[in-house]
Amino acid sequence: MRLWKYTFPTILLTLAAGSALAAGGDMGQVEKQALNIPAIIMFLVFVAATLGITYWAAQRTKTAKDFYAAGGGITGFQNGLAIAGDYMSAASFLGISGLVFLNGYDGLIFSVGWLVGWPIIMFLIAEQLRNLGKYTYADVVSYRFERVPMRSLAATAALVVVVLYLIGQMVGAGKLIQVLFGLDYVYAVIIVGVLIIMYVTFGGMLATTWVQIIKAGLLLFGATIIAFGALYFASDGTMSPERMFQKAVEIHPKKDAIMGPGALVSDPIEAISLGLALMFGTAGLPHILMRFFTVGNAIEARKSVFYATGWIGYFYILTFLMGFGAIVLLTGHPEFADPAAIGGIKGGQNMAAVNLATAVGGNLLLGFISAVAFATILAVVSGLTLAGASAISHDLYANVFAHGNVNEQQEIRMSKIATVVLGIIAILLGIAFEKQNIAYLVALTFSVAASANFPILLMSIYYGKMTTRGALIGGWLGLISATTLVIIGPTVWKEILQLGDPIFPYKYPAFISMTVAFLGIWIGSMLDTSERAKLEHAAFEAQDVRCQTGIGAEGASSH
Repeated sequence: MRLWKYTFPTILLTLAAGSALAAGGDMGQVEKQALNIPAIIMFLVFVAATLGITYWAAQRTKTAKDFYAAGGGITGFQNGLAIAGDYMSAASFLGISGLVFLNGYDGLIFSVGWLVGWPIIMFLIAEQLRNLGKYTYADVVSYRFERVPMRSLAATAALVVVVLYLIGQMVGAGKLIQVLFGLDYVYAVIIVGVLIIMYVTFGGMLATTWVQIIKAGLLLFGATIIAFGALYFASDGTMSPERMFQKAVEIHPKKDAIMGPGALVSDPIEAISLGLALMFGTAGLPHILMRFFTVGNAIEARKSVFYATGWIGYFYILTFLMGFGAIVLLTGHPEFADPAAIGGIKGGQNMAAVNLATAVGGNLLLGFISAVAFATILAVVSGLTLAGASAISHDLYANVFAHGNVNEQQEIRMSKIATVVLGIIAILLGIAFEKQNIAYLVALTFSVAASANFPILLMSIYYGKMTTRGALIGGWLGLISATTLVIIGPTVWKEILQLGDPIFPYKYPAFISMTVAFLGIWIGSMLDTSERAKLEHAAFEAQDVRCQTGIGAEGASSH
């Protein structure tokens, strides 16, 4: 801790200087892309503030519970805001507004899918997860089953989801900062990686939580200004959404088609499969599930989801307004035009919200949104890295390899080593995938989460006849089938590998892989007549009492 105390100011100054040098060091690049001074100033202020929080959190992070779950001292309201901060990624902020800008109403299919996942978590999983688990969702799925194989499966699936999500976020960070701050791509990725390692290694879940809370507040504030500012200007000062929609229909190349569904996903099986991945994938994301262990009891866990659903729902309404506002305020305006880019605007469709910020509030609002977009990536990657480190240290190291024979300090030390390793891997993968299409990573991430994590989590809570053998068959089938079907599907097979017509015709495999996973769990459990299976059936009643009442839950009294 002393080392941290003395090196903190030095690290802060070095990062600030490094950011400025990286932004201004290559004069050839600066001539091509003017520096966004307000963005750089706000970016440095945010970095300084979050490093200050990390220093504060480091003083209070002593035990494993502090490191993994912020000591269980986060309130439902705070956790709800942190969940929203964890969930509202750059893909949501930039991607959905870009989809609405390009496709109109149909662009909302992703936001509706992601939002509908939250009631499922609220009513089926949140309280039960808090009552049965300790630090990770693997605690729940191994509660009455064989510890080593179940934790191995859960940790493997969690790490696959985390790494795939990390690649997308790191590439997004590099591209975003390259466009907005004038930073070189490699510098941007390295700075993100270094900051994340510091947040998680020193501050653990407490620092990560407060970074997410601050980021959520900034993003909601910035998006509100852009959305309602766009509504004001796009409706000629009337604040009438109807007027804005009318003007958008008149301007948009697709005309009336932008006000109805079916333009983005027309195949019914594709639509169902995408919906399943988005809805149930949310309930299988390890960095989201981990947040329910930071509150004091199951009631606060449910409150967390209630607040998170409200914030996330409000945010998605804002992205809808931003998308239509961008159609009216950016289309046909030469200062935002780039005929070579998708959508005909600078930076392509994913920069619609950023260009809209300039149209509504000039360079100052652009600077603020640039810094917020960067903060968005930092917060999401912090949560992902902590979830990955926990899977390695708590599930694999402590419970699989050491069979529970480790003390808290050894476990925390391993988690910090895992954080550094994951941070370095994230940097290297971010650099390696710079020029790759990362759309398939998002589909694969949610498909894996919906096919491997969600079925074993849901069935372990509610299906009394589930056995270890059934869970392993279903879980591995879900993980392998989701991965395989995405690889032989249109996005990877045809677009990335360019091997001709895809073997599997659909981009999103959740319709098949989720079904395979649930059938695998059911059939595998039904056919399991071992003595171990009988013990697991008998243990369900005691698990169910704790699950529904909280009696005996970690750090909670009965409610």
